Amino acid sequence: MPSDSNNFTLTVMNRLLLPLVIALLGLLPSLGMGKQLPLPGKSFQVQGQTAFLILPGQNQKQKSPIPWVWYAPTLPNLPGKEERWMFKLWLDQGIAIAGIDVGESYGSPAGRKLYNSLHETLVTDHGLAPRACLLGRSRGGLMLYNWASENPDKVACIAGIYPVCNLASWPGLARACGAYGLSADGLGKTLEDHNPIDRLSPLAKAMIPVFHIHGDKDRVVPLEANSGTVAKRYAKLGGTMTLKVIRNQGHNMWTGWFQDQDLVDFVITHATDRQK
Repeated sequence: MPSDSNNFTLTVMNRLLLPLVIALLGLLPSLGMGKQLPLPGKSFQVQGQTAFLILPGQNQKQKSPIPWVWYAPTLPNLPGKEERWMFKLWLDQGIAIAGIDVGESYGSPAGRKLYNSLHETLVTDHGLAPRACLLGRSRGGLMLYNWASENPDKVACIAGIYPVCNLASWPGLARACGAYGLSADGLGKTLEDHNPIDRLSPLAKAMIPVFHIHGDKDRVVPLEANSGTVAKRYAKLGGTMTLKVIRNQGHNMWTGWFQDQDLVDFVITHATDRQK
């Protein structure tokens, strides 16, 4: 049986170690350990949601304010290792990458409010530039486009990798309506107020450049209902958009989606130019 002296020693050790454990736990977000990232960075909380920031290192270009890419969707497994290649190229040019996990909000007003909070935090507290380069991968297109249409003065450019731009196409109104606090019928009646393909006018008026890469065999986020419709409508509104169609590719993890030099160069070109 343990002696009284042993119990006393354990109690003292516990009291000494507890503050140290608490301190280390408090450091985890600042060390980037609160969220797994494809490259060294840090995670932190914004309005109770997990956000991340990857800044250029000392051996990379340094600019002030810091140009940046706003990546979506930020989910427990995203951004992933497949994004390392393009992230590294942007970091080498002094461009940071950031994002926030807003869950399956499908571009809803609640998610847009969280985006407002992230933008304010990054610009005010972290020295990031007022205009962000938006990068929407798949469902990330819904959130970024809906936020951009309400904040065109905070957008440098929009890039997309097979981005969702049409709620009716994906995930469908029956699945998305809950995030909007509406029935499927209710969302359908107000769809023009929430659907990216119907909210392009403010972006065209602000002359926001757009670049999408999308496969012609995409069955999950069909090309014509999403990027194809954006391209046609944006042109009619006088906007500038490049749609790069990849033949015989679908909604998959093909390396070419994440190692496209045209997309990388597009972001680099507009990351600083639009700050002027």
